Amino acid sequence: MLIGLVLFATTEIVLRFGFGFGDAVLMRADPHYEYIAQPSQDRHRFGRHIAYNSLSMRSEEPDSNAVVILGCGDSVINGGSLADNDSLATTILSAQLSQVWGREVQVLNISAGSWGPDNCAAYLANTTLPKSAALLLVASSHDAHDNMSFKQVVGVRKHFPAKQYASAVVELIDRYVLPRFVKQPATTDEELGIDKGGEGFNPGFLALKRYADARGIPFFIYLHAERSEIKAGAYNEQGQEIIRFAREVGIPLVMDLDHGAREDELRDRIHPDDAGQRRMADILFQAITEDDLVPQP
Repeated sequence: MLIGLVLFATTEIVLRFGFGFGDAVLMRADPHYEYIAQPSQDRHRFGRHIAYNSLSMRSEEPDSNAVVILGCGDSVINGGSLADNDSLATTILSAQLSQVWGREVQVLNISAGSWGPDNCAAYLANTTLPKSAALLLVASSHDAHDNMSFKQVVGVRKHFPAKQYASAVVELIDRYVLPRFVKQPATTDEELGIDKGGEGFNPGFLALKRYADARGIPFFIYLHAERSEIKAGAYNEQGQEIIRFAREVGIPLVMDLDHGAREDELRDRIHPDDAGQRRMADILFQAITEDDLVPQP
């Protein structure tokens, strides 16, 4: 009995302080944009530092004296628990632009797993933000029809927790071990942060353009390529829809496939690893500074 308790306590300590179990990013439901990370979180998990500001952005607090670029998207730009805040494309791009422009630049990270453009547009419409210089959407082909459904996921799906597990051991078993042995509907998609199937082209694309137009700021889209598209060398049918729409309404596109997208920079079929995040930052830096997508302040 004593040996068992010692073993449990030791395992609990190792999981909690060595791997960050019991320190997951917590979510909250929202009536306007479905869900988002709870504000003001500072987590250390799987060796990564994961922080959210008071507006639930994966960024530092917005600075009204800085040049602000609003960076919106889903788990691709968010990075998830396997990306450190310092490794995110938005963090890297902020530093790059600050250096070349000679003043502080903040590329704010407004994102959540499985968000579509309509989630992003709803967040912007319902959040007081500082004056911005530009609006960026990081999208993937699956976003063409990823429309908000307002299905209850917070506190229901294991990857959208509303509170911490009381035990790190219990979290390991319930969230990671059991799903490998007990078949659950859409487990793979849930883990990837993808829940598609909406009807009609996502209205958020046009809503974001209108948001930018109303404020007189440029809006552009970074179209991220999934593994299957990198293999094929072309965006799939939904990606082509996004490309056609952007060209029809005059939204500048920065296309991943035009800049040497690589399979070995994805940690699964869609999410960039640290090298992929850096490449995204480098591509955006070039587009902003050399192609003048954002006027230099």
